[in-house]
Amino acid sequence: MRSPLAPGVRFCSSFSRDSWYRSFTLFLTFLSYTAYHLSRKPISIVKNELHRNCSMVIRPADLNTTDNETWCDWAPFDQDNYKTLYGMLDNSFLVAYAIGMFFSGIFGERLPLRYYLSCGMLLSGLFTSLFGLGYYWNIHSIWYYAFIQAMNGLVQTTGWPSVVTCVGNWFGKGKRGFIMGVWNSHTSVGNILGSLIAGAFVSTAWGLSFIVPGLIITFTGVLCFFFLVESQFDQSSFSLCRKEGTEREPLLHSATITEVTSSTSSHATERSEEDHTQAISFCGALSIPGVVEFSLCLLFAKLVSYTFLYWLPLYISNVAHFDAKAAGDMSTLFDVGGILGGIAAGVVSDYSGGRATTCCAMLLLAAPMLFLYNYVGQTSIATTVVMLLVCGGLVNGPYALITTAVSADLGTHESLQGNSRALSTVTAIIDGTGSIGAAIGPLLAGLISPTGWNNVFYMLISADVLACLFLSRLMYKEVRG
Repeated sequence: MRSPLAPGVRFCSSFSRDSWYRSFTLFLTFLSYTAYHLSRKPISIVKNELHRNCSMVIRPADLNTTDNETWCDWAPFDQDNYKTLYGMLDNSFLVAYAIGMFFSGIFGERLPLRYYLSCGMLLSGLFTSLFGLGYYWNIHSIWYYAFIQAMNGLVQTTGWPSVVTCVGNWFGKGKRGFIMGVWNSHTSVGNILGSLIAGAFVSTAWGLSFIVPGLIITFTGVLCFFFLVESQFDQSSFSLCRKEGTEREPLLHSATITEVTSSTSSHATERSEEDHTQAISFCGALSIPGVVEFSLCLLFAKLVSYTFLYWLPLYISNVAHFDAKAAGDMSTLFDVGGILGGIAAGVVSDYSGGRATTCCAMLLLAAPMLFLYNYVGQTSIATTVVMLLVCGGLVNGPYALITTAVSADLGTHESLQGNSRALSTVTAIIDGTGSIGAAIGPLLAGLISPTGWNNVFYMLISADVLACLFLSRLMYKEVRG
């Protein structure tokens, strides 16, 4: 007597081929951008190791030096201008990233996304590892590290337009805010993993804090090359090739031959039409209603987010007097809050239909929370934990919503009249403009922090208010509508 079909097999066969490809693409793009952010985080953790208070460090017995103040520091960061040099490293990456992003979307519309994304990840792994190898090669030139940071920033622009376009190709507008809110947690997950991995090596051999993330993103790039399915058209073409090769297709056993032939022919026609659709120009993308407003809003929202990304561990270390590893671990709470904030922003905007209104509300709440965190956030461990979670959610929520669901909505706007080759360019414009703020924020923090951390937080609060003002017109239209 034959046993009934196993429950697991029944469960798997209940999903269509499209559902499996959609889920796998969502997972693989999540993994890819997690690796991107994982490789960006080590620099903020290692800063605390490159310049330390040597009077509090036990000197090795065999160390022969007369410099009692900087013997434990890594040149050239052993001088009083170390914060300026930190700012130089941050901006080498961020300025290159901001400039490259405007061109990345144009290339992304015209090149196979699988090749483009995989190549970018392999190069990013190379440059991330080269930064860490400076420790083993005993390199003390600021220009070496600045050049590596700039090249890494340039190649990392391949990531965001590619993954957003892939996800936008597979998911419609219905629950895009929620799906992309959950999916966008890759940013925070990558930051958390990057902090933990870098923190595990920072006190013993900080070079490994870069080399290990570099190897991880390289391996993920190889996975993308072999397994990424860019869109439903690619999956349909694969199904058509299998059918023409007279191979059996168990998952489609319930469909008739006519249905399969009709479906695959339809997809092939759609693919042909897509290939002959002209990619949108840069100016054409700017003319889409809402692109300019959301881009300028993201400029200031990302300014705040990236200032926390690069300077929060140092702030915690200076104010709460934590060591490098403890400060890095504590800073991950900001990213945990960012995960919750991104999901909440997506759910609320799906339910209300107001993307701009959701962003404005969270930005207005973020301003007073940042003020409170600066003044009472370090009074106790419990207060620090709560304030970091709340601030992370309110700061990263609008940033996550704009770079995912809003970008996908605008890239498939009704004014495009069905042109599907605009998503990558629109995404690149919005994130590229935001990246200008990401470059300015850490730079300003480096310049202002010597005058006191209070002034840094006043700058961040002002940026949140300005971000909200740029969306005021769209919010008014949504409320009226």
